[in-house]
Amino acid sequence: MCNENIQILVERYVDVSFSVTKKAEALISEQLGSNLTHEQLHILRYINRVVSCTSTILAEEFEVKKSAITAIITRLCDKGFIQRTRDEKDRRVVYLTLTEKGEEFYRKVEERVNQLVQGLISQFEPSEIEQFIGTYEKLNRAFIELKNMK
Repeated sequence: MCNENIQILVERYVDVSFSVTKKAEALISEQLGSNLTHEQLHILRYINRVVSCTSTILAEEFEVKKSAITAIITRLCDKGFIQRTRDEKDRRVVYLTLTEKGEEFYRKVEERVNQLVQGLISQFEPSEIEQFIGTYEKLNRAFIELKNMK
């Protein structure tokens, strides 16, 4: 493929990636209201999936500094969505879990987001959805490999 074609594809990818991300974030923000940011939702989703984790694990998983995670966790704790529990054997280790309020809030938000996404993907054939997700997962793996090469 010649450089000109590659440049056109790069521009198309960057443009559509930016546009889709912004539109998706705006639609999801409508579902979240002013109670939660996207980052906070992703943290709740992760903790819901793993049940319990530490700030260090979150920082590694989300590829951000621990101080950024600490700020997000503090806001989520202040809202009553997450609780901190110290390890009894090593008081330096703090486990993060969802509170009942956090679980209930997460379930409600996740239900609204799922309805939104279902409405969008119902416009596509199942094979198109599978192909898109497979391609997107392949792109994610390529980014991971690129990061690991550095």
